[in-house]
Amino acid sequence: MDFEGVPGIGPVTVEKLRKVGITSLEELEEIGSMNAFLMVREMVDKGACLSFLYGLEGAVQKKRSKELSISTKEKLRRFVQSLNQEQ
Repeated sequence: MDFEGVPGIGPVTVEKLRKVGITSLEELEEIGSMNAFLMVREMVDKGACLSFLYGLEGAVQKKRSKELSISTKEKLRRFVQSLNQEQ
């Protein structure tokens, strides 16, 4: 299944994912949102932000990012924060 109609995945996100070799929702699910985020950030968009990661995780969970649990959002926030501290 491609990304058409997947919550949180618009045309800009699809293009970024395709540039790192992720061409379907199944591939995103296998790789996981955090790994996909790392790939995009390292190879395509060094400025990829937390909202982008929320969108990826929402797609994996088949939810809109605003529907992600508080604990999931906190885990993702800490992940991005740790990456920002490494720079």
